[in-house]
Amino acid sequence: MLALRLTRAARLAVQLRRLLVAVASAGTGFLLLCALGHALTHPEAPGASALRLAWCAAPLAATVYLAVAVARTDPGTRPRPGLSAIGLGPGRLMAVSATTTALSAALGSVAALLVFLQLRGDLTGAPADGAMTEALALGQRLPAPAVVTLLTLVPAAASAAVALNLRPRAPRPAPSAGSRRYGRFGAYGWGAARETFGTYGRYGARLAPASSASASASASASASASASASASAQLADGRAAGAAPVGGGGTLLTQASDTPPPATADGTPATPDAVPDPTATPRPHTTTLPWGIAVLTAGLAVETYAGDTATPSTTPSAAVLAGWALTALGLALAGPGLTHLCGRLLQAVRPGALRLLAGRVLMEESHRIGRPLGVVCSVASAAYAAAALYDADGPDFGPLSTLGALVVAGCAVATLLTAAVEAKQDRTDTTDALLRLGAPPATLRAAAAVRAGALLALFGPLTLIVAQLASLPLAR
Repeated sequence: MLALRLTRAARLAVQLRRLLVAVASAGTGFLLLCALGHALTHPEAPGASALRLAWCAAPLAATVYLAVAVARTDPGTRPRPGLSAIGLGPGRLMAVSATTTALSAALGSVAALLVFLQLRGDLTGAPADGAMTEALALGQRLPAPAVVTLLTLVPAAASAAVALNLRPRAPRPAPSAGSRRYGRFGAYGWGAARETFGTYGRYGARLAPASSASASASASASASASASASASAQLADGRAAGAAPVGGGGTLLTQASDTPPPATADGTPATPDAVPDPTATPRPHTTTLPWGIAVLTAGLAVETYAGDTATPSTTPSAAVLAGWALTALGLALAGPGLTHLCGRLLQAVRPGALRLLAGRVLMEESHRIGRPLGVVCSVASAAYAAAALYDADGPDFGPLSTLGALVVAGCAVATLLTAAVEAKQDRTDTTDALLRLGAPPATLRAAAAVRAGALLALFGPLTLIVAQLASLPLAR
């Protein structure tokens, strides 16, 4: 009920994004039902029907990716202060987002079923004719369990992906930047025991046996009791004068900065190891760039093998699908690193204020827009390779192939635009601060144009190179 109320109270832009999810779900559901119809019409060719069903994985993945991007930009399900007091914590909001996504995808699945039944003639009695008749299973009864399973596949996968992506995460502790004590020589990190400055290097400090150490400890018990008052006075005087603090037993404590470590919730000062920073922005995924290049190379190799073993009269095989999937995965993994590199290149060679601003924004937003850019690049290269494959000597590019291509391309572009909207929402505070400091709005628009031009200059040639390498083995 809460998900329905939030859906009704959403703004027009949010409703349009949810409508895009419903349309993509309808297209994917219709393709799945057509694969089922082809299996019913051609029971003697289960391999061809299984291949059609496998090719439906591409629009299914694109639809799920779009649903996750739309759920991330939904302002109605973002955590706000005070919502946990009424039972709307991060876990409950995650469940609401997953439910809203499932409702949008289920609406599209129902629309796909109605269109499929309309084309079969089950609703009006006049079946459609043309190239799609073999995929509609005319005159045959549809198995209800198979229809329900295929239609619930998109809502279940989309809601599960949204729940996995928006699950509550514990904040990671920030790297220690507080005070540091001098301890034993060679000790790593923050020592638990406080030692006197220079204890390790003192003559004979490490040569005393355990028995003499215990004897000296019992002998100095009375001396430490009398020296505690003078040590506390010395500690107060040292802190008042701005000197280094002195602990009990004459322990000298030095620190790298004058800022004390923050206190915990109960008021006690926390150690720098246990101080979390939940507001810290994640670092760009530059470490995935080598992995992306490796996966991209593997995908091109698989496409080359598939092109050598295919004939011009056959439809694309499962090897071609696997090669395109690896290529898309590799470009998606390399996208954040390439975007981060593009931002660094913008700031090279004595940058001005415009290039510096554009480069910094690209570096900060590389983890948000990098992957959608890589996916769009892979879709464009796949479209170029498909145009080379479906030439005059190849198979016909039928209506179902056109529908699948439109679903994948539309979801990729819509995901990129949605990620751009999310990045713009996250830097609203920075933009407002720049405007308050006197930055003209024309400078911000020029920085956006510079970012777009830099990304186009980097990903445009990359798309052409990948498309040419992917189409060479398929065009032979």
